[in-house]
Amino acid sequence: MASSSRDTVDIAKNNNATVICNFEIGQYLTDKGLSVHTMHIGGRTSFEFGKVKMTPALHGSGIIEDNHLICGGNPCGFLIEIDGKKVYHAGDTGLTMDMKLLEDENIDVALIPIGGNYTMDIIDAVKAVDFIKPKLVVPMHYNTFPIIEANPEEFKEKVKNSEVKVMSIGESIEI
Repeated sequence: MASSSRDTVDIAKNNNATVICNFEIGQYLTDKGLSVHTMHIGGRTSFEFGKVKMTPALHGSGIIEDNHLICGGNPCGFLIEIDGKKVYHAGDTGLTMDMKLLEDENIDVALIPIGGNYTMDIIDAVKAVDFIKPKLVVPMHYNTFPIIEANPEEFKEKVKNSEVKVMSIGESIEI
């Protein structure tokens, strides 16, 4: 099992959590004994904690287990609303015109990849922020290995109409 799917299984089991994901990953995680709630792109559902909408992402989606690739279905991002605050997690994605539709959601915080190669780079991430118009944006998916090295301060300098928070590992924010 790949480390990210192993992490999901461990975290969900250790916290008795329900995993919200697409149908294909939901089937995989159900087989691992987890509680899941499956959705697909465009779906919006109310939960005890708030609402979740699944959004499009442009990326691959697969799970490697025992040297075999398992289809992970459509990649996605999530728009999460809790206590009247909205957080958009773009996931691993390239820039897409669909992000322009998120402007109407009045997003408080957007987590946007900037690392390039496997996701959008800084140039496209700045365009994504212009499309979405969040109050606060947090760059993510960069500097974990050489091919996705990026300078978050450069991203921060180029974003003009949203606040940018470059976070350290283990740091949290409150909105």
